[in-house]
Amino acid sequence: MPRLSVSGIGVNCIFYGEEHPKDTAVVFLHGWGSNGGAFGRLLAAAGEKYFTVAPDLPGFGGSEEPKSPWGVEEYAAFTSELVQSLGIQKVIFVVHSFGGRIAITLGAKKDLPFSIEKMIFFGAAGLKPKRGPNYYVKVYTYKLCKLLLTPFPEIKKRYQAGKGSADYRNASPMMKQILSKTVNTDLTPLLPAISAPTLLVWGEKDTATPLYMAKIMEKQMQDAGLFVIQGAGHFSFAEQPGVAVAALENFI
Repeated sequence: MPRLSVSGIGVNCIFYGEEHPKDTAVVFLHGWGSNGGAFGRLLAAAGEKYFTVAPDLPGFGGSEEPKSPWGVEEYAAFTSELVQSLGIQKVIFVVHSFGGRIAITLGAKKDLPFSIEKMIFFGAAGLKPKRGPNYYVKVYTYKLCKLLLTPFPEIKKRYQAGKGSADYRNASPMMKQILSKTVNTDLTPLLPAISAPTLLVWGEKDTATPLYMAKIMEKQMQDAGLFVIQGAGHFSFAEQPGVAVAALENFI
């Protein structure tokens, strides 16, 4: 797997379709805790017609962690620099989950040094989830317990270690900061500025980025269409790869 230096960070990348012109490329952006290779058959399918790039985003896979707590803007700037460093002038983004945050941020910008031709969102993140009363009870109970345990640092540390999502518990100290910073960023206000034709591919049973989020994106983006994969969850492209590959090939 080739290793590049982007934004001062060592980055692992997967390349397909290197026989094709490099000025137009399909760029894959993976989800939290994943890596570029997770897209599986989609990579080879895109590589049949286009130069295809799938980086391990900083802090994931074989790439180095950021040296400071990045937010979505920093990941977007990293992606822009990666695209430019490879001489790509036209991009088709294919993204999943956390990668959707980056694509939304870039898609809303008007001064990019490259053009975004199309985008495919597989269960993209970026919208603030709907929260019920139980969520807020848990949050404020957690904060109260942390406060009460302040005089007992070892007990507090053990208490905190058992809380939070699996992504948070499994993350390094730096990536914990990045997760907290990025997951709370609501990108809904950026959606109306996105003009690139976008195909929203969603698993019917996605619980991480529920289907209602895709419907909001479809309504607020300028040129978006929704395709629902029946019976699939958050990793629809892995659960039903044949359907996902067909959707990609038909769109690009």
